Amino acid sequence: MDDYPMLNLFWTMLWFFLWIMWLFLLFKVITDIFRSHDLGGWGKAGWLILALVLPYLGVLIYVIVRGKAMGKRDIEEARQREAAFKAYVREAAATGDTTGPAKPGGSSVEELAKLAELKDRGAITDEEFQRAKTKLLV
Repeated sequence: MDDYPMLNLFWTMLWFFLWIMWLFLLFKVITDIFRSHDLGGWGKAGWLILALVLPYLGVLIYVIVRGKAMGKRDIEEARQREAAFKAYVREAAATGDTTGPAKPGGSSVEELAKLAELKDRGAITDEEFQRAKTKLLV
């Protein structure tokens, strides 16, 4: 280790880190090329060839030319994922638990609300309401 000074080790680590960062950016650009709906087939092929044949320059040009649109596509994809997650949570909350089959009448909260409404209208007695409530909650 005497023939490799600390400064050389620092520079080696720095260049290695920058190379790894560039690889991440290259993969991000390639996935954005294929994800982009505003590019046609030839446009995608051209950007891909530029990014692979002249990698450093191609990635730099792509980020300069299409970087803002790349960010907007990322934001839109994140919004779609969040909306899908929220819809899944709403669906799971409405059916009770997600492991078993969904109850045909809806969730227990909805059933309790229907029972309370029936009791308020006088369609069922307090005893019937209590029995149905215990059956739902058990």
